[in-house]
Amino acid sequence: MPLPTFTPPIGPTPGTAHKPKVNLLKAEFGDGYSQSTPKGINHIRRTCSLKWDALTLDQMQELAEFFVRMAGSQPFYYQPHGARSPVKWTCEDWSHPQAQDGVWTFTAELVQSFSNAA
Repeated sequence: MPLPTFTPPIGPTPGTAHKPKVNLLKAEFGDGYSQSTPKGINHIRRTCSLKWDALTLDQMQELAEFFVRMAGSQPFYYQPHGARSPVKWTCEDWSHPQAQDGVWTFTAELVQSFSNAA
């Protein structure tokens, strides 16, 4: 079965943050000398912080339901603004604080997935 594609009801608020997580093995030898090497073949993992500032209840529920279906462990495709092609992600961390005046916000932290699921 093909992986689902995340298509939010509206685009995220400008200011999406992209930050790589670099995983290295390091050896400290004293006198300030150290040596590093990549830990594994996929030692640089992309992260993407998404935020929506002005959602209706239905839009907020659509986002939340997608991430609940993915259960934090199921990969999905999403193409962030400016990316050349879709990337495989998982999302273990999302939130939607209580609405103010009927306007909802939603945040999601996406982590690049290197799983072999297609």
